[in-house]
Amino acid sequence: MSEPFIAPSARKHGVSNEAIRHAFDNPAYTVSPRDDLTLLVGTDHAGNFLEVGVVDTDEGPLVVHAMPLRTKYQR
Repeated sequence: MSEPFIAPSARKHGVSNEAIRHAFDNPAYTVSPRDDLTLLVGTDHAGNFLEVGVVDTDEGPLVVHAMPLRTKYQR
């Protein structure tokens, strides 16, 4: 997967670009809550689980959401 573009909306919950990229590059699993959105579940450098919402665009992946993992997406 190519390097993602991180939209301003992804920073709404205070997750850093570095943490977003780490989770994006190292997903443990994915969830598809909608046809147009994929949640990558991975960790930041400290091992905290994050959910990173990605939309595929013609220019590549666009991260539109990032926050600590909610229980409804835990496996």
